[in-house]
Amino acid sequence: MRVLHAIAAALMLVARGVSAEVADAGPGGFLVKHEVTVNAAPDAVYKALIDIGSWWNPSHSYSGNAANMSIDARPGGCFCEKLPNGGGVEHMRIVFVAPGQMLRMSGALGPLQTSGLAGGMTWKLTAAPPATRLELTYSVGGYMQGGADKMAGPVDGVLAEQLRRLKSFVETGAPSAPK
Repeated sequence: MRVLHAIAAALMLVARGVSAEVADAGPGGFLVKHEVTVNAAPDAVYKALIDIGSWWNPSHSYSGNAANMSIDARPGGCFCEKLPNGGGVEHMRIVFVAPGQMLRMSGALGPLQTSGLAGGMTWKLTAAPPATRLELTYSVGGYMQGGADKMAGPVDGVLAEQLRRLKSFVETGAPSAPK
């Protein structure tokens, strides 16, 4: 039954124009890769990418409100989230910025933060007139009790969803397509 669900999920991703895969996984880490064509110029896609609070799914946040999320797109900047009572969380640290071309971040997302894991996430934008090819890779390594490979599938699914939401936001102005 799980195999049928996995096949159905993969077919849905292809149908929505998102190529996604767990490229490699082992107890010490994993690599996920995603690719999508967005019907907009690279500068527009990049501008939307860093406006993360407008398209990120709030159910994958600590505060439950994506508007509390931000990306300070400069080396040393933060992909952060404001929490009530002056609290906050650093999701990732910005390590490389080339507006309209690439954004690279370092850190462990969500539940990965509770283990000895580190990750590198790269968003690469390539002009494919009149559109943009957007590639997302996330490489995670380190120690996690029970093996980091157990998190590869769930992380892959969350990132695929976020990429679909970003594509929809750029193309329609809404992070999820109307039903």
